[in-house]
Amino acid sequence: MPNKIHKSIDEWREILPADIFAITRANGTEPAFNNAYWNNKQRGLYKCSNCNLTLFSSESKFDSGTGWPSFWKPYRGENVEYLTDNSAGMERTEIICARCGSHLGHLFHDGPAPTGLRFCMNSAALVFVKKV
Repeated sequence: MPNKIHKSIDEWREILPADIFAITRANGTEPAFNNAYWNNKQRGLYKCSNCNLTLFSSESKFDSGTGWPSFWKPYRGENVEYLTDNSAGMERTEIICARCGSHLGHLFHDGPAPTGLRFCMNSAALVFVKKV
């Protein structure tokens, strides 16, 4: 289990760029097909943009056709947490970083084998580290 990072919302606001804060701390959603990693096909790791915890690998990334980076599994199961999200008039599963609690995106059950899951993430919640 990752060591937890605890900061106030004001502390996060001070250290994060406004666009990343809006997604990861105010539970925003960036536009589809207009974000950094939706079409990234490079090999590497996707880390939390707030605390640098490794969240996903390019090995589990797939083209979901949604315009957001999508993965069929996290890098390590303990690196993400699941919350019930009743916003937007529906019940969804929100995905947050297990270390710092940043909002990453949502989980859907329409992904490919072997899990059938789609972790639909916001690029602003991620930092890509290319495999060398």
